[in-house]
Amino acid sequence: MITRILHESDVQQYQDLRLSALLTNPEAFGSTYERESRFRLDLVIDRIRPSKDKFVLGALDEHGSLGGIVAFVRESGMKTTHKANVFGMYVSKEKRGQGIGKLLLLELIKMARDIDGLEQINLSVVSNNESAKKLYQAVGFETYGLERNALKFNGQYYDENLMVLRL
Repeated sequence: MITRILHESDVQQYQDLRLSALLTNPEAFGSTYERESRFRLDLVIDRIRPSKDKFVLGALDEHGSLGGIVAFVRESGMKTTHKANVFGMYVSKEKRGQGIGKLLLLELIKMARDIDGLEQINLSVVSNNESAKKLYQAVGFETYGLERNALKFNGQYYDENLMVLRL
């Protein structure tokens, strides 16, 4: 398994995996399958196009199949550029339990440490997702808060743990 920044040529695999994530774990994401399945590929290309403050990492097997994704976005406000956020972390059901999530996060953290002026990485995770919380803790994230009713899907509320990794 290798990790690398995704580019325009990866757009179809990325979109397929992202839609799978939204179907498999709809409670874990702020978006929905119904919304994103209507996205044109040029919009998805813009989403994954890397810049100095944004990238999407992918984990690919020896055949080039995408098995996991995670997005990094640095804050752009004048007083918040010392922070970045992790979004859209997902490992396909078939690839879970193989250390892919940890591999992706460790690479993201390594890359983040090289960004001048960046001091912390934030993320939020649905509170009942124990495996994700354990993974984030294993790479150094700490819980600093809880947002009650952070997400509402099909009439059900989901709390989110707010986590931070100080670089």
